[in-house]
Amino acid sequence: MTVRLPNSAAPLKIGTRGSPLAMAQAYETRARLAQAFDLPHEAFEIIVIKVTGDAIQDRPLKEIGGKGLFTREIEEDLLSGKIDIAVHSMKDMPTLQPAGLILDTYLPREDVRDAFVSPKLSHIADLAPGAVVGTSSLRRKAQLMHKRPDLTVVEFRGNVQTRLQKLADGVAECTFLACAGLNRLSMDEVPATPVEPGDMLPAVAQGAIGIERRLDDRNTADLLAAIHHTATGQRLAAERQFLLTLDGSCETPIAGLATLDGETLHLTGEVLRPDGSDALSATRSGTIADGVHMGTDLANELLKRAGPSFFDWH
Repeated sequence: MTVRLPNSAAPLKIGTRGSPLAMAQAYETRARLAQAFDLPHEAFEIIVIKVTGDAIQDRPLKEIGGKGLFTREIEEDLLSGKIDIAVHSMKDMPTLQPAGLILDTYLPREDVRDAFVSPKLSHIADLAPGAVVGTSSLRRKAQLMHKRPDLTVVEFRGNVQTRLQKLADGVAECTFLACAGLNRLSMDEVPATPVEPGDMLPAVAQGAIGIERRLDDRNTADLLAAIHHTATGQRLAAERQFLLTLDGSCETPIAGLATLDGETLHLTGEVLRPDGSDALSATRSGTIADGVHMGTDLANELLKRAGPSFFDWH
C-alpha cells in the first residue's frame, strides 16, 4: 500500500493545546514526520485549540472535571475532521478514548522524573518545617505530605511559565515540574534538581508524547507508524493498564512507572490517600508481552490491600 504524503496544498493538520510545552511537542511531532518522509514543514499545519483546562486557572482540576479538560475540545475537532492528528502529553490523557479515535503512536520518552524547583533550595530535605510548597498535582501533594506532613501545600495551577512566575513572586518556596517539560522547552536556566523515582514515583506516562488519530484513517496510521517508538509504547501499555484498573483520574493520587531491562519489564505502582496519611506500593517483573497483565495484577493487589475505605475520597 502506498502512503499518500501531505503537501503544502493539502497539509496534515496537527491539533494541539496552545501552551509553550504543547507547542514544543507539536513541533517535535512535525519534525519527526518531516524527517521520516523527507517533507518540508509546509506539508504540516499546526492548529491551536483552546481547551477548558487551560481557560480555567483559578480552581483545582478535580473541581472542574479532571483529565478530559485538556483533551475534550481537541478530540471533538479530530472526530469532526478539522484536524488529522492530535498531539498530547500522555500523563494528561484519560485511559479510554472516545469512540472512533485511537491512541497508538508514541514518541521516544523523555526523562520521567519530577524536578524540585526552587531559587534557593536543592532538595525536599532542605525545606524547613511549615515551608510552603506550590503544586496543583494531587499525586505530588500526597507524596510530599506522606514524607513531610509538616509542610504546607498551596494550589499552583498554570503552565510552566506561570508556575515559575508564582515562585518568583514568593507564593511558595518551591514547586515541582516534570523534567521532561523543562528539557523540551530547553529551560536549563531553571533552578531544578531531578527527584529520583525511588523518592517520588512519577505520574503514569510522565515524559511521553502520544499522537491520537481517527480509527478509520488508514493513511494517517501508515504515516504515524514511521515515527512510533516501540519501547515507549510497551512501557505505557503496562502503566496505563495499571491506571485503568484503578479507575484513575486527576482526582486520584496514583503513580506508576514501567522500565525495560532487555526483554524484561519492571512495573512499580503506588496509590495514596490525598492527605498523604497512607501510601501503598508494589512491583511486578515479567516479559514485555505480559505488561498489560502485570498492570492489571498490580492494580488489583493494591486495591485488595487498600480495602474499600482507602478510596472513600473517590
